[in-house]
Amino acid sequence: MTDLQNVFMLTDDQVEKSLNTSKEKGLTDQEAAARINKYGTNELARAKRDSLLILFLRQFHQPLIYILLLAAIVTLVMKEHVDSMVIFAVIILNGVIGFVQEAKALIALESLAGTIETEASVIRNGRKIKISSKQLVPGDIVFIQSGDKVPADLRLFQTNQLKIQEAALTGESVPVEKSSKTIEENVILGDRVNMAFASTFVTFGQGYGIVAFTGTNTEVGKISNLLKETVRMETPLIKKIAGFSKLLMYIIGILAVVTFAVGVFRGEGWLEMFKAAIALAVGAIPEGLPAALAATLAIGVSRMAKKNSIIRKLPVVETLGSTTVICSDKTGTLTENRMTVKKIWTKKGYYDVSGQGYDKDGSILSNGNAVKPDDDPNLLECLKCGVFCNDSSINFKDGESEIQGDPTEISLLVCAAKAGIDNDLLIKNNPRLEVLPFESERQYMAVLIKMENGENRIYMKGSLEKLANISDSSADVTKAYNSIASDGLRVLAFAYKVTSNSKIVEDDLKDGFTFLGLQGMIDPPREEAIAAIKKCHDAGIIVKMITGDHAVTALAIAKQLGIAPKGKESKVYTGLELEKLNSEQLKKVASSNNVFARVTPEQKLRLVEALQALAMLLR
Repeated sequence: MTDLQNVFMLTDDQVEKSLNTSKEKGLTDQEAAARINKYGTNELARAKRDSLLILFLRQFHQPLIYILLLAAIVTLVMKEHVDSMVIFAVIILNGVIGFVQEAKALIALESLAGTIETEASVIRNGRKIKISSKQLVPGDIVFIQSGDKVPADLRLFQTNQLKIQEAALTGESVPVEKSSKTIEENVILGDRVNMAFASTFVTFGQGYGIVAFTGTNTEVGKISNLLKETVRMETPLIKKIAGFSKLLMYIIGILAVVTFAVGVFRGEGWLEMFKAAIALAVGAIPEGLPAALAATLAIGVSRMAKKNSIIRKLPVVETLGSTTVICSDKTGTLTENRMTVKKIWTKKGYYDVSGQGYDKDGSILSNGNAVKPDDDPNLLECLKCGVFCNDSSINFKDGESEIQGDPTEISLLVCAAKAGIDNDLLIKNNPRLEVLPFESERQYMAVLIKMENGENRIYMKGSLEKLANISDSSADVTKAYNSIASDGLRVLAFAYKVTSNSKIVEDDLKDGFTFLGLQGMIDPPREEAIAAIKKCHDAGIIVKMITGDHAVTALAIAKQLGIAPKGKESKVYTGLELEKLNSEQLKKVASSNNVFARVTPEQKLRLVEALQALAMLLR
């Protein structure tokens, strides 16, 4: 398997030969069985779970509990039964609260781990069959299509408009268009476009790939291994309680010995003085402290549970009050994970688009005032073009909208709806005759539409580079494109052409298009995240964004959130730059910068560990 570590830099033929498989026939059942024995099943190794008895007993592994146990035993021996029973009750109550909370958390975490398994379409013995993803082995030939969860790490060798949502793994806001081409240089995870990674989702198209890695050797498996290797750190409260407990034991012990010695020296009976010393020690022990701590932490855990946050151990909730730095991902955490058109440009100028997410409540604004698309024919046609050049769908409902397809295309449908366009009616009255789907080689999508007035039109959306060459675009278009893109928005260009043909012919695509405009979309920040970050800053807590998304996009979102200052130059460190830093350099960079982009999961962990090391030095 070591020969395949940079599998994305190998040709698919080299991968096929290295894994001794066939892209046409796949593996035989015998070969697959042998490889299962060699590589194991395709699943993440579950951490060994302690028995419920060990889990319960572990709740009593605390210095104060040891003191209370000693006090309870001594008072029992001294026949102070009421005091002894009260102390024992406090100990048991504390243990039960901790045990119940940790058991709930473990059950919730295990249920999440069980969602990894899926069904896979694989070629075995020359025919396509469906098997459990657990049975996949390196060398299997897997077919994936829209709606599938990728079952293992695949080296793609055939793609057809394949797009995969990798936000959970890389932080990329939009689905990544995949290709089977060999990558000539070493690139970070998010740029390995000829790979499909386990646990990511296919949003469009289909493809075939050779299983390169399974189980813990997959990228998501590596993350699982990294989490197991992390060093457990005691919370500030636990450290203080442990220190207090030791100090208290020494003081109580010394006082008890002094009391006993002074009494005996003064002529008192040693038995009476021993009882007096024990009574003093028991009375000095704050037996109510563990119960009070447990109850307070349990209340905090309960409140966090109402916020859908899983707290496995009671003391962990206290760390929220000791936080000095928060490291957060971007996509879906600080942002909505929903592409939204925010800027439009036509020959009449710039337009802003209000509203959030996939809600059609919003407006097209010019200088802060709502406008009607009819006031600008190019604006109206630009919005219509976004609806025509679209293979996705959205059904607006009260509350959550029903969506299907690519987030970028859905954002175009929502934008048109905000302008008052009835998408379904528009498509019904202007039927599609033919379509050329988007491909990276073409850099555009084109559709032939039969208009209501009887003429045929070719509508096109794609890159400005492509559309500028075949339309009447000007230098103003390029200037507008650069302006919108500099804000971290993904920009698409739109154009159309009237044709007499009833099919899309090659000559029609060479020139003669009328340039309509640009639409810029972004995964916008959550309003509640902006407010939360402000509260953190007011409390003296630093917030850092660590994402796998592109640097320009990350910086734009960081400025909107208040993580990076507006109107100032801010350095964004990328994963490639972080790779070159040693431990000391990384600590300096982690401390002095707030935005990190195109980073891998391993680099995210390195950054957090660097910040933790700095925090330990300051304490």
